[in-house]
Amino acid sequence: MIAAFFAFLHHLAAFALVSAISAEFLMIREELTLRSARKILFADMLIGIAAATVLVAGLLRVFFFEKGADYYGHNAFFIAKVSLFVVIALLSVYPTREFLSWRKNLNEGRLPAMAAGKLQSIRGVIHLELAGIGLILLCAALMAKGIGSF
Repeated sequence: MIAAFFAFLHHLAAFALVSAISAEFLMIREELTLRSARKILFADMLIGIAAATVLVAGLLRVFFFEKGADYYGHNAFFIAKVSLFVVIALLSVYPTREFLSWRKNLNEGRLPAMAAGKLQSIRGVIHLELAGIGLILLCAALMAKGIGSF
């Protein structure tokens, strides 16, 4: 029963992560207002919480509740999946740092100043994050079918 709970938690957090990144992407495409900037900051916080939950629940599943670390450690698609997760986490640092820099202005009721080029690069990073998640899903499906074991 506990294995099923952690599988549920892992999948729930993964769906929350995709939802929050998608929401962030949609909001960053619109005109920036105080309200939307606050929502973007909130979505980014949810991304961090969901990503941490995915990671912890996933590691617990690997080491305690599923087929075992030996099985997963010998699967190329699992290794690719974890590597993509790390790359996406590193990519997400850029927008998160920018969004966190908005807090002072937002607390003072002012809109954060952003150059158009910076906004465009943040959009590009979020695009890459979403594409990476698509690849993670492909790797997960292949891994679950036992493809990629060596």
